[in-house]
Amino acid sequence: MTKRVVLIGHPVERSLSGVLQQACFDALAIDATYEPLDRLLIDLPETIGSLRHDEFLGANITVPYKERVVPMLDRLTEEAQQTGAVDTITREGTRLVGHNTDVLGFRPALDALVGKQKMPKLAVVLGAGGGARAVVYGLITAGFQRIIVFNRHLHRAENLVRHFARSAAHMELRAMPWHESVIEAELAKAKLLVNASSIGRQPDESPVSAELLPAEIMVLDLLYQPSETRLMREAKASGASAVAGGDLMLIHQGAAAFQLWTGSPAPLDLLRDRLEEARGGFGSHSRDGGRDGEAEPATAAPGGPSA
Repeated sequence: MTKRVVLIGHPVERSLSGVLQQACFDALAIDATYEPLDRLLIDLPETIGSLRHDEFLGANITVPYKERVVPMLDRLTEEAQQTGAVDTITREGTRLVGHNTDVLGFRPALDALVGKQKMPKLAVVLGAGGGARAVVYGLITAGFQRIIVFNRHLHRAENLVRHFARSAAHMELRAMPWHESVIEAELAKAKLLVNASSIGRQPDESPVSAELLPAEIMVLDLLYQPSETRLMREAKASGASAVAGGDLMLIHQGAAAFQLWTGSPAPLDLLRDRLEEARGGFGSHSRDGGRDGEAEPATAAPGGPSA
């Protein structure tokens, strides 16, 4: 029987994860398919419950449901517990296990960005969704001493900070309002800027004005585009000491999910090749093909709008 892996979110756009995972299934002769499932919040419990059936290997979860699915699962891994967000689901018989492979993908991306330089200790993070939670957890475990989180909806950033209150008790973790003057002041102190928001998905937009970017800062933009994002281009022009996009995080996150579903290591060279081939066919996307977590998910009636 052909097994299924599904990407659950709303809306579910064209998914780079689907391209990469299907290539791995085919290369290793695994009889499985990867398909998107666009579901409203009201339908989410039933959709998650259906994953208990034998036809499923598991699922990816994209925005706005990475936090919503947590109480619907039977067990969480350490990374999922610590972040309060799930992006990958596997089956243990009829039990569902929640994982956060964003965490596993972020650290290689951070290490590659820093390279041989000294790991910085001060960071600004843009966004407060599931991806941002993985970033903050990764920065905390990497020994950062000060992390400032900006989000267009301040209460979401404040919720993120409260979630990490215990694990960040040894350091300064704060949420601040999304105002240019405040962002400028914090960027002047920071050594690292991570964009984990949806701003910058369009080629002509950036979450931060070019004039706010200090020289020598490191910039990691987790959005995926066929070419560099505007933030990346302007950071380089401003004299940033290192700039990177979301490619490495996408590859390592996808590889981790593939191994969880199949028990087989993912062919990383194939993932890199397929990602390069996909550049011409996709617009700007986050790692899992959906919007990043800025908007509040709203309970919607069937056929109605959802945030």
